[in-house]
Amino acid sequence: MKGAGSQTLRLGLTSFMPNSFDSYQSRTYNLKAATMSSSHLPATTDSLVLATETKTPSEAISILYRILDNPSSSSEALRIKEQAISNLSDLLRQENRAEELKNLLIQLRPFFSLIPKAKTAKIVRGVVDAVAKIPDTSDLQIALCKEIVQWTRTEKRTFLRQRIEARLAALLMENKEYSEALNLLSGLIKEVRRLDDKLLLVDIDLLESKLHFSLRNLPKAKAALTAARTAANAIYVPPAQQGIIDLQSGILHAEEKDYKTAYSYFYEAFEAFNALEDPQAIYSLKYMLLCKIMVSQADDVAGIISSPKVGLQYQGPELDAMKAIADAHSKRSLKLFETALRNFRAQLEEDPIVHRHLSSLYDTLLEQNLCRLIEPFSRVEIAHIAELIELPADHVEKKLSQMILDKKFAGTLDQGAGCLVIFDDPKTDAIYPATLETISNMAKVVDSLYVRSAKIMA
Repeated sequence: MKGAGSQTLRLGLTSFMPNSFDSYQSRTYNLKAATMSSSHLPATTDSLVLATETKTPSEAISILYRILDNPSSSSEALRIKEQAISNLSDLLRQENRAEELKNLLIQLRPFFSLIPKAKTAKIVRGVVDAVAKIPDTSDLQIALCKEIVQWTRTEKRTFLRQRIEARLAALLMENKEYSEALNLLSGLIKEVRRLDDKLLLVDIDLLESKLHFSLRNLPKAKAALTAARTAANAIYVPPAQQGIIDLQSGILHAEEKDYKTAYSYFYEAFEAFNALEDPQAIYSLKYMLLCKIMVSQADDVAGIISSPKVGLQYQGPELDAMKAIADAHSKRSLKLFETALRNFRAQLEEDPIVHRHLSSLYDTLLEQNLCRLIEPFSRVEIAHIAELIELPADHVEKKLSQMILDKKFAGTLDQGAGCLVIFDDPKTDAIYPATLETISNMAKVVDSLYVRSAKIMA
């Protein structure tokens, strides 16, 4: 019985497979014949399969273009064309053909009149995202967004226009065209607030906060961030968006030297990005370490880097740079600090957030180094300190005078002899605060007696 069953199965397969294979071969042959004989291909699944089976991306791109040239507007044809557009965008992105992606949107405008506006918005934003993934295309992206905005105004596609304008403002900010970006955002914010589109409003307010921060206008940056938080509290905000809000909050608090609060915000942002495996997690972690260094807790940096949550996935030059800075800070070594700056220039000086705090870090290290060097002395030549710290004497003298004025230590500069004289820490005399308190209390008594006498005379 077993042999009979297997023989029947073999006979069934034998009788089925040739017909199925023959029909597939005939469909493929017909498609290839159509490819040779006409300017367009039928908008069918077989045409999409033919594009995927080509040997080179150029052939696949050619086939997909010919699918889009098909004049059919049936629901099935429109669905196939949507898939063809998605595949074509991916292929053009892989081939770095940004100009063709831009022209594709112009070519597809008649097709957009046949499909719903929501699908049009999805396709347009998908093509814009594909262009954004191609390196060195910021100018092309700006030109593309401006073209789309003009087209959406003509077609009265408000929903799509607002989102493309927000994207354009972000690109202008990255290109440091701040005035144009501000003008664009000011009109867009009023329009979106009237429509009460909370999710888009959160994006725009966040963008405005970043823009004002780039212009060093902290009050307006904080006001825009508060507006973004207010809008976010009224709706469900995706974790990635909440992470961006926390990251921006941390950056603004760090700018105000409130590093402990900034650390907590960076930690929240890191938690959100880490859960989503977002590449921004590494920057949140980097700024967390920066906050630890800035509050003189550089010893905690190694513990955070080696913690299980950080693990091996974030190890790399970003963390190595912060580890080198933390090591220089804990050893109070200017030489190590300058070595770290040279070795990790891209991670430290080219990062706008870290770069803002580098001068403060350098000043802190210089002060700590000078304090360490003058600790054993009661009187020392400035030239000798400059030799020990390996810096110009006039620079050292200027810094020491600044530290004396800031009461970092008690001393005076004897410029005639070129020496620094360090005093012992003065003991505070309790008699002066007590005298001031007594005078204050006497003033209160006199005022009270005056009020009472005024009442008696009345």
